[in-house]
Amino acid sequence: MIVIIDYGLGNLGSMINMLKKIGASAIVSSDHDVISKADRIIFPGVGSFDMGMHNLVERNMIPLLNKLVLNKQVPVLGVCLGMQLLGRRSDEGKLPGLGWVDAETSMFKFEEPFTNLNIPHMGWNQLAVSKKHPILNELETENRFYFVHSYHVVCASTDNILGTTTYGIDFTSAIVKGNIMGVQFHPEKSHKFGMRLLKNFVELV
Repeated sequence: MIVIIDYGLGNLGSMINMLKKIGASAIVSSDHDVISKADRIIFPGVGSFDMGMHNLVERNMIPLLNKLVLNKQVPVLGVCLGMQLLGRRSDEGKLPGLGWVDAETSMFKFEEPFTNLNIPHMGWNQLAVSKKHPILNELETENRFYFVHSYHVVCASTDNILGTTTYGIDFTSAIVKGNIMGVQFHPEKSHKFGMRLLKNFVELV
């Protein structure tokens, strides 16, 4: 069962619709009993870091998610803010993140000649694959994803970097640590490339 975590932030309808297009059924839920039965978790997010962590704490979701992801090794995909929350902290807020990946989130800061670039980074861009992984099957040489973000994840170890994207700087746009995966872009808004990535996630063994 695929569960999309409802913690008050995220493109839940868009994600459900994209999963339907690839023939996958999913449940949007904040109910602990439903989430506890998940064999795939999608962790979306649109909004601020502190609001995301506050909502998870308020709903008492963190102990359950830790049990599923860290102990039971249920595959999880963090999307946009959902990816940033996987790390330890963010420049955007004061609350600690989930800490599942040794990473932190920084705001874009550009030097010449890129100081005229807009923040947020918004629109279509490519993922440069750093290493092979089943979630990126058939996306290694051709891909195009939709981004909307002002902050980017910085990993402590290159072992966790699955792919990068260039926007003024080369920033990490996909991460992995065992069963934990994250993407800065929105696969639910990325047409055939997003469909391929989500299908790969659903079919992970």
